[in-house]
Amino acid sequence: MRKRGFKGKCEKISLSKSKEICRTYDPIQGKYAEKLQESPDIQEIRCNVLLEGLEEGEYTSDFVCVKKNGDLMVRECLQRDRLTKPMNAKLLNASRNYWAKRGVADWGLIINEE
Repeated sequence: MRKRGFKGKCEKISLSKSKEICRTYDPIQGKYAEKLQESPDIQEIRCNVLLEGLEEGEYTSDFVCVKKNGDLMVRECLQRDRLTKPMNAKLLNASRNYWAKRGVADWGLIINEE
């Protein structure tokens, strides 16, 4: 998750499964975007999707994907050492709840290896 309008260094990636240029802000996002691109189960990839009306502020989910069967899949990318920070935990819970209220059951975290 990133705050809307995040101004950090980004890498722009063109993916055939995405209608727009995908902006990644760390190596975890970049590597996972490549995995999604290669996955035969993923039909469409949307990057940095705004969570509209989120009580915590204007934040985006890292990846919202449409699977071949039409279901949505949401993934948030995070450095392992940031998992226990209270604000990150709060935002991840907010994301999970936001998508659950919209019927998305396939929500998960992508974290870096130790």
